[in-house]
Amino acid sequence: MRKVFYILTRLNDEDVDWLAAVGQRQRLDVGSVLIRQGRAIEALIFVLDGQVSVTVDGVGEVARLGSGEILGEMSLVDESPPSATVTVVQPTQILAIDKQRLVARLDGDAAFAARFYRAIATFLSIRMRNTVQRFGYGNAPVTTEEELDIALLDTVHIAGARFDRMIKELLGA
Repeated sequence: MRKVFYILTRLNDEDVDWLAAVGQRQRLDVGSVLIRQGRAIEALIFVLDGQVSVTVDGVGEVARLGSGEILGEMSLVDESPPSATVTVVQPTQILAIDKQRLVARLDGDAAFAARFYRAIATFLSIRMRNTVQRFGYGNAPVTTEEELDIALLDTVHIAGARFDRMIKELLGA
């Protein structure tokens, strides 16, 4: 659930409300493919509940992700096709933010773009540091997915409240 904290701690309430308003909520069955390796993405995806499997051709499953994860962020940033396929392995609900609509907002609202890209950059930086450590380079400890860095601890309750509010609004709870 780490990605959503990085995004929602950097965005403000208006940003989160916009994402919820423009996103399309979808309920997906087991076997549905959200992202295909090598094919351009059409949306940034927030996993609201359920579970997905991330697989890489020639490698197999590299991760299982659930509630609070964000999919497609790397291809949104660098416009390269995805390097993995993401498939639903438990009934899953998502919020899909149309890529063109999101890019238009990023291009038209510098403050939103700054907050959004800073959140993505922070998460990707931490992911890269951990990957380097897992391959045995350097001597800093590897941070697990369940851990949050110290800088987020002061604002994690805000992100959690925003995510809970988003889910309640989207799921009608």
